[in-house]
Amino acid sequence: MHAYRPKRTARTLARRTVAALLLSGAGVLTTAPAASAATCSDLDFVDARGTGEPGTLGLIVGDPLYSALKSHISGKTISSYAVDYPASVDPNSASQGNADLVQHVKDQAAACPNQKFILGGYSQGANVVDNSIGISSEGAVVGGKIVATIPDAIEPRVAAVLLFGNPIRAVGRSVTGTYQARTKDYCANGDPICQPGGTDITAHLSYTQNVDDAATFAAGHV
Repeated sequence: MHAYRPKRTARTLARRTVAALLLSGAGVLTTAPAASAATCSDLDFVDARGTGEPGTLGLIVGDPLYSALKSHISGKTISSYAVDYPASVDPNSASQGNADLVQHVKDQAAACPNQKFILGGYSQGANVVDNSIGISSEGAVVGGKIVATIPDAIEPRVAAVLLFGNPIRAVGRSVTGTYQARTKDYCANGDPICQPGGTDITAHLSYTQNVDDAATFAAGHV
């Protein structure tokens, strides 16, 4: 990511992804490989990438955020899990991610009684997280119905929720209630995916610049 040409290539792929999302014209550009269940680390970073986003956890947010979390949170082991879902414009995509995220958290909570969770989501991935904490993304861009929610008994173990380019904000919703104080929700000025009337597609690709702030926020809640 530090060389000029790879950055440019990734940015071009991401721009095409956003354009496809906005026009609802194409399917997934690439699919991240399914991740195996995390071990019993102190913290498990559970991340849902954006529509067609390259990278294991997501090139724009997930991968750099995971690195930032490991840098900002000292004295704790941190594992990661890439939510296994299509991340496509299929109407059921976000709901499939919702189901997988909740199942992973339930499985980990049962296997690792002392483990806590940091949830992350970018673009459609934010819809996945929204649904999983009980905030419906239905009616938002690449949104979907809630099919599962994190059980009340596990909720206190969710240390932080980190959202980027969250589509529900464009339809007047946000994270409220139980998770609100633990949530950091970024919407870049002009981003049409999360800001009503936004027209700057490139703003939707800018969230890498927020990962350090998000990691600092999470570090204050673990």
